[in-house]
This record gives sequence, C-alpha cells and structure tokens, in this order.
Amino acid sequence: MSQQPAPSIAASNRIWTLPNVISFLRLLGVPLFLYLLLGPQNDVAAVIVLAVGGTTDWVDGYVARRMNSVSRLGELLDPFADRLYILATLIGFTVRGVVPYWLTGALLLRELVLGVALLVLRRHGYGPPPVHYVGKTGTFVLLAAFPVILLDQAVPAVEAWAGPVGWGLAWWALALYWAAAALYLAQAAQLLRAARTAA
Repeated sequence: MSQQPAPSIAASNRIWTLPNVISFLRLLGVPLFLYLLLGPQNDVAAVIVLAVGGTTDWVDGYVARRMNSVSRLGELLDPFADRLYILATLIGFTVRGVVPYWLTGALLLRELVLGVALLVLRRHGYGPPPVHYVGKTGTFVLLAAFPVILLDQAVPAVEAWAGPVGWGLAWWALALYWAAAALYLAQAAQLLRAARTAA
C-alpha cells in the first residue's frame, strides 16, 4: 500500500507562540552581538551570542512543527531574523576586518539580485517564489561559519582548526547561496513566461 504524504501544518494567526518568542529573542541578540563586537570588542562573548542565534534558527522551526504551532508571523519572523543576523554580522565583520570585502560584496550582491527579481514579480502580480531547501541550507551553513570564523580571531589556541573549518563553511555557504539564487531566478523567469503566454 502506498503511503499518503503527510499533511502540511496550517499556519495560524497566533502571535505569542513559543517559536515566535524564540524568534523575538533571536532578534534581540542582533544589537547585543554588534555591541559586543564593535564596542568593547569582547569577541568570545560575541561568538557565544552568534552561536546561540544560529542554533535557535533551527530550534524555532523544529518547535513549531513538533508543537503544531506554525504561525503566519513565525513564517515572516524566521527568515527576517536570519537575514538580519547575516546582514549585521557582515557589517560588523567588515568593519572589524574579520572578513574581506569581496565576501561581503558577494553575499550582498546576491540579496540585491533577488530583491530586484522580487520587485519584477510583484509588478506582475506574483509573490516571492517558495523557499528552496538549497537556500535554507546555505543560510544554516553561513550562520554556522560566522561564529567559527570569529572564534579563529578570538582564541589563538584554536586557530589551527577554526580558520580552515570556518572558511570552508563560508565557501560552501556562498556556493549554496548563489545556487539557490539561480533556482529562484529560474522560477521567476518561468512565472513571467507563463504570464506573457496567458496575456
């Protein structure tokens, strides 16, 4: 007997769910991370905040599915928190010289390209394409790379392995990010071609 696919969990309109609280706490971690990184330059504490923020990216989604508490607000908060963490980390790391300008430029250019594609889709009455697992994997890997890269600078005793691991993850994330961008652009082009055919 063939198995039926598991039914998707309907998103509710609830605001105060445990996954949403986790996402709110993640957002509060962004200014704390920037303060620790750029103010007193307490890199070890900044690593901890960044690692917790990256870990809870997985936790809030897992809790939402396990507790059947998926919400529309959560579906917006989670990717917003991801992008805010990535943007804040890139800005902070670039100011401190932790990452080179080319990495920041490559990641921001990807966001710019997708932003333009989204504007074009909206002009034709379409919403954003569905999130692809390649993009989510890229985000997860990037959020894992950042604290390891900073750990390499903060703790000289671990630089022998932290540097190669952190930069290996960063390269992997960059490749996945641009692969996901290519998939999103292909989806957008398909929607626009369908719109022209139907017109």
